[in-house]
Amino acid sequence: MNRIWWKEAVIYQIYPRSFMDSNGDGIGDIKGITSRLDYLKYLGVDVLWLSPIYKSPNDDNGYDISDYQAIMDEFGTMEDFDEMLAEAHKRGLRVVMDLVVNHTSDEHKWFMESRKSKENEYRDYYIWREGKDAETPPNNWGSCFSGSAWQYDEQTAMYYLHLFSRKQPDLNWDNPKVRKEVFDMMTWWCDKGIDGFRMDVISMISKTEEMPDGPVTDFYGDYSPYCIHGPNVHRYLQEMNEKVLSKYDIMTVGETPGVTTEQAKQYAGEDTRELNMVFQFEHVDNHGKYGKWDDQKWQLTKLKNILTRWQTELYGKAWNSLFWDNHDQPRAVSRFGDDRPMYREASAKMLATCLHMMQGSPYIYQGEELGMTNYPFQSPDEFRDIESVNAYKEWCLSGEVSHEDFWPCIIARSRDNARTPVQWDDSAQAGFTTGTPWIAVNPNYTEINAKAETEDPNSVFHYYKKLIALRKENPIMVYGKYEPLMEDSEELFVYTRTLDEKKLLTVCNFTDQEIDFTIPEEFVGKSCLIANMENDYSKKEITLRPYEAFVLI
Repeated sequence: MNRIWWKEAVIYQIYPRSFMDSNGDGIGDIKGITSRLDYLKYLGVDVLWLSPIYKSPNDDNGYDISDYQAIMDEFGTMEDFDEMLAEAHKRGLRVVMDLVVNHTSDEHKWFMESRKSKENEYRDYYIWREGKDAETPPNNWGSCFSGSAWQYDEQTAMYYLHLFSRKQPDLNWDNPKVRKEVFDMMTWWCDKGIDGFRMDVISMISKTEEMPDGPVTDFYGDYSPYCIHGPNVHRYLQEMNEKVLSKYDIMTVGETPGVTTEQAKQYAGEDTRELNMVFQFEHVDNHGKYGKWDDQKWQLTKLKNILTRWQTELYGKAWNSLFWDNHDQPRAVSRFGDDRPMYREASAKMLATCLHMMQGSPYIYQGEELGMTNYPFQSPDEFRDIESVNAYKEWCLSGEVSHEDFWPCIIARSRDNARTPVQWDDSAQAGFTTGTPWIAVNPNYTEINAKAETEDPNSVFHYYKKLIALRKENPIMVYGKYEPLMEDSEELFVYTRTLDEKKLLTVCNFTDQEIDFTIPEEFVGKSCLIANMENDYSKKEITLRPYEAFVLI
């Protein structure tokens, strides 16, 4: 068994704007992160992934970068970062940066030069095209954040491509100068001592030369066939690995929208010399009546089928990321569990059990370890996320659908659910800030907060702490082979893991009903590794209570 540190690590994602505010301006910052490092060390995580902290005009909360080697003013200074990195390393915590290189901000110096003239030396740093005519973009592609994926620029009377906001022009990775700029910047951060990169939409950096109209979905054409897993993406990642990644002992994870298990073996294969692992979205892409905007719960058999496929098809060939939520997804307990007060804690622990017992690197999104829930939005004015704001305009204000139909869907899936401030204690603004927070604090902070949970040995927090500790003591949780049981059950998620002579059984009740369960013969009388409730697991026949979960070994 080839043991590797990043396979055994548990990663904690920090969304800095909402994590901890140190100066009372209502915005989380780097000093705020430093002030909470002891909490993260106590939880037991190994790696901190920071969403972008670079200089940015904040059109998309930092994913629009204007300077890759400077810190966002609201977050502090490079000295603050250096101090945070040193303090994290003192505590044995590694720090992974968010690498956003599919696009920059339109306020980046490269783009400001690029748009000046067709002859400018930076012109080919971005993707420019002539329109079909004076009024029509080069093709019918839509952006991820509503509207056309093309923006007309009067200075040179051409269009530039932006697969996200119009203030996020896509870089032209076919230009070797762009690749060199990116690799030099990455080297600069690695030399500073960071421990790796999470690479934003890295499967989108290579586009086809031809850019035809795409099949129309909703309002616009789909760019996916031409911009995701493009013709040179693997060549560029292998070049990145050769020039930068292979020179450091770091962790690399590629956010790869649209990836299949076969493609994942190329991005994160054991011997493909690209990335360590992929971050894929198949199990959270539950599209419904208005595209991603949907309020339906997952059907358990479909969810199990997807997760099982990723477990079995990557085994021994590539490495996967394990997650229920992140800064782009609603809160896990509200989506996959049950956030009603009588079930919230049990279902949060059940979801944690189900995920952390699988193979792959587990990710905990800030507040997930507390069982934080979706925000009770009452009005579109409460949204801060550009995707949610634009979607409401495009679907509702256009008259396409009624507010009554669309509202349950957007509040269920809005990215702002994950972006409300971390609930530290029951004081004003949940202890996040002494000022007015940039986005409202969830009003349930008086019941759900870190102070109360760290003091309660039966809390969601302490359950996560125990799961993380067990992973360090039981290599079977990291390296064991996964096998599904009861695949047709719509109530129970059951699987085994096997490593050498050891075998463990994980059983999770995904419902608010009592379910009778027969423990497989080989596990009768085995010891209980962890459980979210008291039960006699030595018996062959047991009744599981709502959202009960246990592991036998």
